[in-house]
Amino acid sequence: MINLKNKTALVTGASGGIGQAIALKMASLGARVIISGTREQVLNDLMAKIKEATPTAEVAVLTCNLSDAESVNTLFDRAEECFGSVQILINNAGITKDTLLMRMKDDAWDDVININLTSCFRLCRAAIKKMMRARYGRIINISSVVGATGNPGQTNYCASKAGMVGFSKALALEVASRGITVNNVAPGFIETDMTHGLPAAVKEKILSSIPQNKMGSANDVADSVAFLASDNAHYITGQTLHVNGGMAML
Repeated sequence: MINLKNKTALVTGASGGIGQAIALKMASLGARVIISGTREQVLNDLMAKIKEATPTAEVAVLTCNLSDAESVNTLFDRAEECFGSVQILINNAGITKDTLLMRMKDDAWDDVININLTSCFRLCRAAIKKMMRARYGRIINISSVVGATGNPGQTNYCASKAGMVGFSKALALEVASRGITVNNVAPGFIETDMTHGLPAAVKEKILSSIPQNKMGSANDVADSVAFLASDNAHYITGQTLHVNGGMAML
């Protein structure tokens, strides 16, 4: 049984489908949860949803523009002002700006790398300073199956997610002796608002590539994150847990 009581988790990108599921799961397992994103009303609605599902939950909302370096650099300190020290950092925020490489503008490359990868670096840098002193921490970065397999039209996104894997391995080596684990969860095709709107023919093609013949749910990702955030996973670090129904066995 996973128990996150007396732990505090900071979840970025909490306004999206996967982020919401992660926040709900963390709270249900006893963690104090700080949800962060850009859409304040969506975050407030999520806070109400968490408290409805888990009446005893302690939840705080912190808006943050991950494209702004100063906003990211101060987010972890702001999070500690909510409930004290933060033991769990979940870097879930991410964007896509898809197009073929020969048509990709510099801004589309820079924006995706900045929000998906550079913000992860900045938040982890802030987090480990505190976690190393406490000699305890759990960092879970949400990568993607395409960071390992590639995907046409997503060179920027694939680069950011592949970079996250290498970054996490290096950081895991740096902080392992201080009781901090650093891991990735790499979702495949997950049923969210984004995939819900795909044309039927596109969905059919996606399903044909998945041995389980179904998309995953946001809860499938949240369950994996909860495991890696718990003490059950204390001897696992520098790893990428693929949650993709068998579409890529890596």
